[in-house]
Amino acid sequence: MIDFVETIRRESARFVECVRQGDLMAPVPSCPGWTLDDLAWHLAEVQSYWGTIASDLLQDPGGVTAPERPEPEGLADLFEEKSARLIEAVSKHPADARCWTWDDEGWTIGWVRRRQGHEALIHRVDAELAIGNLTAVDEELAADGVHELLFTFIDGVPDWATFIADDTTATISIDGGEAYGLRFGRIVGTGPESGEDYDFGSFLVSDEPSGTVIAGPAGALDLWLWGRDESGVRCDDKELLQRIRAIVAEATQ
Repeated sequence: MIDFVETIRRESARFVECVRQGDLMAPVPSCPGWTLDDLAWHLAEVQSYWGTIASDLLQDPGGVTAPERPEPEGLADLFEEKSARLIEAVSKHPADARCWTWDDEGWTIGWVRRRQGHEALIHRVDAELAIGNLTAVDEELAADGVHELLFTFIDGVPDWATFIADDTTATISIDGGEAYGLRFGRIVGTGPESGEDYDFGSFLVSDEPSGTVIAGPAGALDLWLWGRDESGVRCDDKELLQRIRAIVAEATQ
């Protein structure tokens, strides 16, 4: 069983190590337009936000305020402060304690622990890419990351919408692990609150593999799905890979 509190602690420690070692003006290859100081500020903001929600078990995020962005040389210290607060906050409450999350099926400290563990992992990778020293990703954590991305960010259709399937199917297959069937189509409907019409590409996830297989170690698949590194992913259909990445990018922005 993955200890997500320890995951946040470990990945955050490596992240700030990269921030302290690197050139803060260095570009982050996986985050176009960002430099290392932008990345450090982003994750400090994110961990500050969820640290506040988790610490106070907030049921509404409306009162959460962002910290003031310091000069670049103060970013590492700010990050360490906010990261320590997040770790303390998600440690002091049981996993089933209720708090607000943007996922209607979340709303627990356990959800926050998991989401922030994966957030720290992916941004640790970003920081390592910025300093040119990418290290291994834990395979068990990465396998959970594939599952989390597919089911938390993508799978499902809003009550007010319809999924219109097309003829494309695919399978994401983790070496020695789970395989996820993908059925592609479009989600079409009108948002009940905004009145806005939606029509966008997506896919549904099932445990019935079919179609083109996209395979690789869990770490490779997790980083590819998050748009960080495609090496290690085995699939000759580049157009399909791009289609999946476009759907994921839209869902996770």
